[in-house]
Amino acid sequence: MKILKRLAILTLTGVIGLSLTACGSKTSKKVNDVADGKNIIVGVCPGPYGDMVKEIFTPLLEKKGYTVEVKEFSDYIQPDQALNNGEISANLMQHTEYLNKFSKDNNLEISAVKTVPTLGMGMFSNKYTSIDQIPDGAKIGVPNDASNLARALNVLSVNNIIKLKDNVDATKASKLDIAENIKNIQLVEVEGAQLARSIESTDVSLIPGNYAYASGLDYSKALAIEPLTENYKNVVAVKTSDLDKTLGTDFKEIIESEEFKTAIESSKFKDFSKPEWWK
Repeated sequence: MKILKRLAILTLTGVIGLSLTACGSKTSKKVNDVADGKNIIVGVCPGPYGDMVKEIFTPLLEKKGYTVEVKEFSDYIQPDQALNNGEISANLMQHTEYLNKFSKDNNLEISAVKTVPTLGMGMFSNKYTSIDQIPDGAKIGVPNDASNLARALNVLSVNNIIKLKDNVDATKASKLDIAENIKNIQLVEVEGAQLARSIESTDVSLIPGNYAYASGLDYSKALAIEPLTENYKNVVAVKTSDLDKTLGTDFKEIIESEEFKTAIESSKFKDFSKPEWWK
């Protein structure tokens, strides 16, 4: 049943992705036709941050007079491109490190508003229940994008599966920075949305929190959970030109509000890693 559930979720995300491609020009027209900026579209990926937008952000945005539509995307690439192109108004699906690198590499004019509570990357396996059981030569699934691969390498290093070179920048670690492959593991690079399914063909997989959540994986059964640093906590992003305008400042006010904190603390997001500013 768990396998069927994961396959169903992945099939759904694929359908969502195709429908978004087909409807791209229609979405763009809708955003551009909004004169007062109170009808907004927020991009998400299936998982905890999509739920956070629907269950926490939307009611608070509506209190400020916004009409909110939530658009789901099946990967990390489309939401930033859609935001930069004006097809959506904001997104919540990525951490600061990914946003900065992706926007720089692709010349996008998008910026982070504020960090929010975030679910760390988890190490999952259908074969083993502890790190000690992982055998020499194990196949380990990791994300294929640079910033999330660096996160995975750090989790492996913290758990003594590999050793990274001294003084390596943890946010930029690559396979070339592996100083010692302690368990002689084989890294299998997989697109983030497919990592949950990769558990069936690998010994262990390191899965970003949103995809692990969307696939129904139980964090109480994770072999390890990533200790999150601030640059790996997720952010609400808007176009850079909107950062200091009403949309950007309204998002910032909502995130910093006691009402937002109370809503988080009384929800299924209460155990997510909190930002440093959270007091």
